[in-house]
Amino acid sequence: MNNLPLSVALVAATFAVAFAEVAAAGPAALQGRKLVVCADPNNLPFSNQAGEGFENKLAKLLAEDMGANLSYVWWAQRRGFARNTLNEGACDVWLGVASGVDRVATTRPYYRSTYVFVTRADKSLKGLTLDDPRLRSLKIGVQMVGNDAMNTPPAHSLARRGLIDNVRGYMLYGDYEKPNPPAAIVAAVARGEVDVALVWGPLAGYFASLSSVALRLEPVTPTLDDSQWPMVYDISMGVRRDNLQLRAQIESILSRERPRIDALLSAYHVPQVAPER
Repeated sequence: MNNLPLSVALVAATFAVAFAEVAAAGPAALQGRKLVVCADPNNLPFSNQAGEGFENKLAKLLAEDMGANLSYVWWAQRRGFARNTLNEGACDVWLGVASGVDRVATTRPYYRSTYVFVTRADKSLKGLTLDDPRLRSLKIGVQMVGNDAMNTPPAHSLARRGLIDNVRGYMLYGDYEKPNPPAAIVAAVARGEVDVALVWGPLAGYFASLSSVALRLEPVTPTLDDSQWPMVYDISMGVRRDNLQLRAQIESILSRERPRIDALLSAYHVPQVAPER
């Protein structure tokens, strides 16, 4: 018992020295901490190598809140994206992944969006649905992944209705030699190549806002087709399954920064759908 005061004094002195060293180092003490983000270098409005996408802005927000240095692992967001980046341990977080996918651990959603019908505002095509008889006489653009079961929900829904001959597919991956290849489908509506296109909302909203031709965006309905093809998705951030501590930290930031995140999504014209009750 006689040694207790000395032990306490030594512990206190040790903490005092450590605190003094960190205080003296200042910002340099954070230099060892990094946040490495997996991102596509050519995929606005989500991300690009110039840092112009809303996911780039969100990555910066996360890093600043964590007191970490931000860096990227660039990889085209195609099949194998998670396998070759996040799950290989090359990066820490994927900022735009559908909630609940089984390859990664996902945060609570930070937005919820929908596929939309994109039409020219000067055309009388308001109020379309997947079952609208007008679709049979229209030129329809749809985002395609490939000729298999991995296609987009609208592609499956149109095929299920026998709408094939008047449909033109626009590859989701597109020509990577051009800027933002998935945007070609929105430009096709503006040019009149197709009368209507079924497009993922954030992509449609952003490029419609930049179009010299006024475009109309309306949610694709029904929102769940044939009990298996959803048109609305919750979007989260994904981390490796063994990094749940980082997921918890990100979820805390998402909650704390909710107003800034909502303002950012609005600035990029992301169509948002209210969460399910």
